[in-house]
Amino acid sequence: MNKSHVKEKVMEVVFMLCACVSILSVALICIFLFANGIPAMTKIGFFDFIFGQKWKPSNEVFGIFPMIIGSIYITAGAVIIGVPIGILTAVYLARFCPEKLYKIIKPAVDLLAGIPSVVYGFFGLCVIVPFVRNNIGGDGNSILTASILLGFMILPTIINVSESSIRAVPEKYYQGALALGATHERSVFCTVVPAAKSGIMAGIVLGIGRAIGETMAVIMVAGNQARMPKGILEGIRTMTSNIVMEMGYATDLHREALIATGVVLFVFILIINTLFSILKNRDKE
Repeated sequence: MNKSHVKEKVMEVVFMLCACVSILSVALICIFLFANGIPAMTKIGFFDFIFGQKWKPSNEVFGIFPMIIGSIYITAGAVIIGVPIGILTAVYLARFCPEKLYKIIKPAVDLLAGIPSVVYGFFGLCVIVPFVRNNIGGDGNSILTASILLGFMILPTIINVSESSIRAVPEKYYQGALALGATHERSVFCTVVPAAKSGIMAGIVLGIGRAIGETMAVIMVAGNQARMPKGILEGIRTMTSNIVMEMGYATDLHREALIATGVVLFVFILIINTLFSILKNRDKE
């Protein structure tokens, strides 16, 4: 057995161990969440927990429906704001941007991905909150403010993944469209972008996961009010914010209810990833 063959076998084992560690990590997280969260749902009552509209730990009333709705509203708002901007930016960078300008815009996009969440939160608190309060209405700490901020935060993920997917489309697709008489713009948007649909969808799903799981920035601008929202200018509390704000002092059933909230959030992420896998497989077919 030569040295190169030994190296291949060693690296094969290393890669397999890394894959097993990843799978084991996910499995341990699932076991911890469900082992601690399901009993809490049983004690509280599944429907009282999921559809209850009041969260009063001091009275042992644990209803997370306002937090579920708040997470959905803020995530949907972030998607409405961030997805069109992200996809169009990715198309511009991949097919329209001059090389000199690309060297400026691309590092700026990468820098957005490296900014800590708390810095985004300070920006939202000092810039977006006053802007919304003075020009749109409300006190500024609202669903709209959090959606705008999260829309900015998911841009790097959507842009980078979508741009890579667009660049990965074979050049013959674009050249074929030009040969048939299509303009540059029509060739890009009617041929290249549809061919990169799966990759773009992956970027959108990753962006949704980032938005629904964001905590610190949302805490600073969303108002943190555990109540049913009456409009986009009202404050709201998300599931992640609820866990972070109360886990430090929670005990007994209160703590278990917060872990159960994590179970619900985990299920949300699983549903999103499952829907993406279904759409991806249907696209391949």
